Amino acid sequence: MKQGEMTNGKRKEQLKKVAENYFEAFKTKSFATIPYSEDVVLRAPIAPGGVHKPIKGKQDVFTQWWQPLEPALEGVSIKIIDQFYNDSLTGIIAKADFTLAGPGITLRVADLFFVNEEGKITEQENHFDASPLRG
Repeated sequence: MKQGEMTNGKRKEQLKKVAENYFEAFKTKSFATIPYSEDVVLRAPIAPGGVHKPIKGKQDVFTQWWQPLEPALEGVSIKIIDQFYNDSLTGIIAKADFTLAGPGITLRVADLFFVNEEGKITEQENHFDASPLRG
């Protein structure tokens, strides 16, 4: 192993912590605690342009995605169900139940995070089951 390289176990711990920090930020309404890289790329169905027009850069993710979403986060509860790692340990998918208190809707989400060696999210894709929104 080269100096500075992580063991697979430590890398999995790092990836898991990134996903946990991301979801915890929703509960505390604290964007600053999400470990985004400055040049992060976000694809989200609930964003201007949807998944086909990614938001690029941490500041734009904050202003275009987080700020409009933040009012709906009051009383949110999140239960992480499972995590899945890719073979190269460059990414993690975190599957969770995301309950919005206001409308009383629980969404099943599966968010994909690509994470650099420093533990910063460089790319993210959000996915969710929209069927609760239709009912």
